[in-house]
Parts: sequence; structure tokens; C-alpha cells
Amino acid sequence: MKYTIPLLLTILMPTASYSAEPDDTSVLVIAHRGASGYLPEHTLEAKMLAYGMGADYLEQDLVLTRDDIPIVLHDIHLDTVTDVRAKFADRHREDGRFYAIDFTLAEIKQLAVFERFDHRTAKAIYPNRFPGHLGNFRIPTFEEELELISGLNRSTQKTVGIYPELKAPGFHHEHGKDLATIVLSILGKVEYEPLKKRVFMQCFDQKETRRLKEELACPYKIVQLLGDEPWLKPTAPVAELQQHLQQIAQYADGIGPSINTLFYKSESNTITATETIQQAHNFHLFVHAYTYRTDAVATPFSSFEELHLTSVKSGINGMFTDFPDVTRHLLNNLEENR
Repeated sequence: MKYTIPLLLTILMPTASYSAEPDDTSVLVIAHRGASGYLPEHTLEAKMLAYGMGADYLEQDLVLTRDDIPIVLHDIHLDTVTDVRAKFADRHREDGRFYAIDFTLAEIKQLAVFERFDHRTAKAIYPNRFPGHLGNFRIPTFEEELELISGLNRSTQKTVGIYPELKAPGFHHEHGKDLATIVLSILGKVEYEPLKKRVFMQCFDQKETRRLKEELACPYKIVQLLGDEPWLKPTAPVAELQQHLQQIAQYADGIGPSINTLFYKSESNTITATETIQQAHNFHLFVHAYTYRTDAVATPFSSFEELHLTSVKSGINGMFTDFPDVTRHLLNNLEENR
């Protein structure tokens, strides 16, 4: 039987209630690229499904086209989620990659979107997810997604927020394009006013994140994304961790670290939280961790349930999850049993 998206939303709507306006003590469910565990990432269909599954926020990774249109795409490359190699075989650069910035929006709209695959081998990254090369999915623009979320918020009387990420701003600057300014301009035109109050802006580039605050007067909450920073390791001196967090607190409201940097197995073989969460809170920074996946549970956890329980006990404020329905269910159960 084939289900339409509205019917899917009804079927998959969680039975436990959730707040459309989470309070400061709620652990936020952030749909990582939408409900990407079930449908191809960053498609409007994946965002609609995540909305119906009870996500508090929907993430948008943003890059620019050649004609300066922000599109919702995780990479600056097109060849890991689309059929660009088949449709525009001669448009790759010297490194063999196909870059979104080299294509107009009209050209990108001709591409089909599939479940993420390795561009070298064409093998699916997560083989048990949505079947590769099936469906009729497209890359949406940022404005198209904002219209969808604003419309759903109006029709459902909820206020699910948005969580844009500026992808590779330095790369865009090298090509004479200012991704941050364009994105902020679009956000300023959003018609549905409540949505403007539910925005987190995130970026890995510390220079650009600081620029959001100091140069562009970004009116939204700013999140400094973190990778495998040496000062996040459990063996790093606490003073070094504090120094970096103090600097981040000058321009950001929160941090977005990987789960893998927040927990480790101690000598007694117990899972232990590093100092990062507590120290971040000491500097009034919230912590939104990535990425929660049922089919790739973060080390050193033995189950998705254990990961959620430990995260909540450790004080994590938000979870980027590929499976927003499962995360919502587990958080509801933890709240009920508290």
C-alpha cells in the first residue's frame, strides 16, 4: 500500500504529547537533515515526516548556487546525493567533484535526490535506509523550506523551529559570495512571525560564527559547532577547555559538539561524561550534541536507549537525531519516569 505524506504524518505522530514551545528544561529534538533515517536527507518529504514525528527543530544545511540562491544541501558537492554525474557529466572540476556553486538553480532543479552514497563507489552509506535510486525527490531552496514550515506551523498551531547551518563560508567567500548575509536577508523576510523567534544559526567556522554576532548583528541564537578539537579530549587540561569555552561565550549562545567528544569509557569500564557539558553550562552555553542514529550508535554506548539516558543525565540540552520519532519516544519515557 502506498501512503501519502499527510497520512504518514498521522500514522507516525507520537502518541505521547510534546510541547510546541519547549521550556528551558526541555531536551530539544532536532531533526538532523529532517527524518533522514527514513527518507533521503534534506528533502521536503524528510522535513514533513520529521515535523509529524514531533521534532522541535528542523535542520537546514545551506550552500549557494551559481546564481546566489541558498539551497538545502549538506555538502558543497552534489555527487553524494544526486544524479548530477549522469545529467551533467562534463561539469566536474579537476578533482572530479561536482560543486553546487557551479550550477544555477534551474540546473539543480533538474537533479534527482537519492539516499546518501559514496561518490567513488556508488554504495549507500547506510544500506538499510531508504532504497537507493528510488523516489522522485528534489533539492529544495531555503525559501521553499521556510514556506513549508511556516505553513505547517500555521495550520497545526505549533511553532516548530528552524536550525540553519552555514556550510563552508570560507569556500563561498573565495568565490566572491557571502552566504551569511544572503541567509540573514531571507530570514528577515519570513512572513510568519512566530517562526522568527525559533531560530538557531550554526556554523563550524569560528571566524564566520563570530562575524554573525559582531559584524552582521545576527538577531538569532548562535551555535558554535565543534569537531574533533584537541581541547575537548578527556585528557586535555580543564583550564584549556575553559579558555576556549570562555572565548566562544563572547559571541555564541551554545555549542554543538559530537557525541564522541562528550563521553568515554573510564578505567573501570564505565561510561563517563567529559567536563565539556558542565563547563559549557558554567559559561551559560547550552549543548546541542550530534548525531543520534539507531543504525550507527555512537561509541562507547551499547544501545540507543543507553545513549539517551546518559545524555539526559549528563545535562545535554538538545539532540541532533536522524530518527526524531525514536528520540521523542525515549525522551518522553525518561520524562514520565523521572
